[in-house]
Amino acid sequence: MDMSTPAKKMKLVMVGNGMAGVRALEELLKLAPDLYEVTVFGAEPHPNYNRILLSPVLAGEQTVDDIVLNPLDWYSENNITLHVGQKVVKIDRNARAVETEDGMRVGYDRLLLATGSNPFILPVPGADLPGVIGFRDIADVDAMVQASSQYQHAVVIGGGLLGLEAANGLMKRGMQVSVVHIGPWLMERQLDEPAARLLQKSLEEKGMKFLLQKQTAELVRGESGRVCAIKFKDGDSAPADLVVMAVGIRPNTELAESSGLHCNRGIVVNDTMQTFDPRIYSVGECAAHRGIAYGLVAPLFEQAKVVANHLAQHGISRYQGSVTSTKLKVTGIDLFSAGDFMGGEGTESILYSDPIGGVYKKLVIRDNKLVGGVMYGDTVDGAWYFSLLRDGKNINELRDHLMFGQDHCGNLGHSGINKAASMTDDMEVCGCNGVCKGDIVKAIREKGLFTLEDVRKHTKASGSCGSCTGLVEQILAVTVGGDYSATPKTKSMCGCTEHTHEEVRAAIRQNKLLTIPQVQEFMQWSTPNGCASCRTALNYYLISTWPGEAEDDPQSRFINERAHANIQKDGTYSVIPRMWGGNTTPSELRRIATVAEKYNIPTVHVTGGQRIDLLGVKKADLPKVWADLDMPSGHA
Repeated sequence: MDMSTPAKKMKLVMVGNGMAGVRALEELLKLAPDLYEVTVFGAEPHPNYNRILLSPVLAGEQTVDDIVLNPLDWYSENNITLHVGQKVVKIDRNARAVETEDGMRVGYDRLLLATGSNPFILPVPGADLPGVIGFRDIADVDAMVQASSQYQHAVVIGGGLLGLEAANGLMKRGMQVSVVHIGPWLMERQLDEPAARLLQKSLEEKGMKFLLQKQTAELVRGESGRVCAIKFKDGDSAPADLVVMAVGIRPNTELAESSGLHCNRGIVVNDTMQTFDPRIYSVGECAAHRGIAYGLVAPLFEQAKVVANHLAQHGISRYQGSVTSTKLKVTGIDLFSAGDFMGGEGTESILYSDPIGGVYKKLVIRDNKLVGGVMYGDTVDGAWYFSLLRDGKNINELRDHLMFGQDHCGNLGHSGINKAASMTDDMEVCGCNGVCKGDIVKAIREKGLFTLEDVRKHTKASGSCGSCTGLVEQILAVTVGGDYSATPKTKSMCGCTEHTHEEVRAAIRQNKLLTIPQVQEFMQWSTPNGCASCRTALNYYLISTWPGEAEDDPQSRFINERAHANIQKDGTYSVIPRMWGGNTTPSELRRIATVAEKYNIPTVHVTGGQRIDLLGVKKADLPKVWADLDMPSGHA
């Protein structure tokens, strides 16, 4: 009988619990699931979440739960010890151990530093005032949401990608937002001036304000001790109840530097993602590879694969840098840029500009190769242009048709299915989760997937912002052919039930169901109380099918009915006091004017029905607005 004891597992400690580090663990588990005893330290009190999707959370389009990538169950299922809310403050390289702020000490055989980055806070007077924050994590989003419910004026410093996403989210929360930018145009790292002007015009139409070529001199303290205004070096100023710094990020190298690791604009790593100490690896925004610290998802996930390869002791993978591209999705505007889009000496530019239609394209060519491009309004061929750029393909034969996209440059036809089939395996499909076509095809074939939901579960593609859902379905259809199971067109009411709206209405009518609990019990609802979506629908179906008999639940009415106001796209409300045929009194007009001033209601509008509409009322103010008006609601 073999009495030998099993080999003791090596200890892997990871400092940081973000997207790059956890992706490295996922890749490692695929290659060598039993090689390490893994311990993870995260400074935030959350499991791994998708930092890219903080903007939709701020805008109220998603919740924190929606953006969690690896729930707590995932760590336990994979035997990973997770310490959340624990900041590592010391690395003892001689004893090979890390220590936390609370005094916990854990030894390692291999250490992975994935400490990410910190928002850069401008060193100006008042930068430490309450109400001045960065835009980096869930805590920042919570602070912004809280401020939006109490204050009106927000200033975002920084007109880059992150700043515009923060401004858009705050605007949707009902705040008046001004974007301060030192450059002559927005997103100068990703856009040339014509594209940036189109973007600015579109955002101004949504209500965003811009203060370009402005340098911040001081943030002013108000009587409450909180920030109240921003002053500029040219003497101008603007009100600011909330200031969001989005002027850039700095790699978080403090821990690495304190342990004697070489740092220069990041934790310096070689092509195997190892630091000066070969037992210590680094990945993500904190790592500097060949002088570059990347802040986009695709390069970080490429680094993660290399780290996993070496931690798994395969030792054959190298990271040689990345060509990056940029997309803007959260503001509802299509934008794409990559490479050297500014052009210059030795380059040629092909331009297409339609300002009225809101479309602009610029392709930059050098030595018969595409070296850069920027697109606004029509980005459908972005992935194809990016593959031409990255692969250094000779485009001489395609030149005359290049501007018109992939479908016009050969035998690709015009259907979406053909477009999916023509994509190469390394073309990115899901930017939120760094998933390429090859990852999806491999999962479909190896795991026998037939539905979009299966693909989403195994690859995470289309599981975040949803903009790539159509393309994922096309790839699925091409890969499995006749076995493809299309997403059913008839959807259930919500996640609480598998029944459709039609089935629920029929059951209410045929079985004379009169209350929401009766319907839920009869149709075997999967949740005890339903959700905001199904309760409003059930209440409407009940009182419309059995008027006077069914039980009306006021809390399950649509928000417009409950609040006697019409909800707007930005989350504020429109209040219309009743006015018969335009007839009113001086007393009513005086009350309306007083309310508009008292609650800082931005727009007072005379409707086509000869009534006065107060637009931009905050939800929290609605009861007080109606009380002060002392007028009935004019149902709109």
